[in-house]
Amino acid sequence: MLSISAMSISFITLIIFIYQTNLMRRQNHLSIMPYLMLSTTNDSGNNTFELNLKNHGVGPAIIETVTIKYQGERYDLIKYDNHLYTLLASLEPALDSLVHVSYGTLDKGIAIPANTTYNIMAVREDQKDFRLINSVFKKMVSGGLDYEIVYKSIQDERWVIHNGSEGPRRLD
Repeated sequence: MLSISAMSISFITLIIFIYQTNLMRRQNHLSIMPYLMLSTTNDSGNNTFELNLKNHGVGPAIIETVTIKYQGERYDLIKYDNHLYTLLASLEPALDSLVHVSYGTLDKGIAIPANTTYNIMAVREDQKDFRLINSVFKKMVSGGLDYEIVYKSIQDERWVIHNGSEGPRRLD
């Protein structure tokens, strides 16, 4: 009888151990989950237009691929030196006349830390440039401009966001 009690206690301990291990694994995944969002700032008072990637998650987001879709065509950003501005200017040549534009790269492997904002493109403090980027960007969005960004966490969990998504969707 004593041996049956000891085996029962050992079995119950094993079940509790497995349960706690699963809880710890889930907690670890949640504690490093990146949560990217693309945000647009359109501030006519300060003549500022910005495109930013915001990581609202608790772990870094590591960029894998960026694809732009426009008028039925797909464009891999890597063919444009990973600069969104370079791609947009090739699709809409009027953007070549922007003088006060700054832009960042979206290279594969770039890590966007948790709770930070990464500037992809900005036009600031110039009314002429602001009006131009604003009108061209609105035209492109109404013409079907879409994006798809695939990124991963530090544990290689893959996620994707795109225009109109309600948040990241896990790929794995």
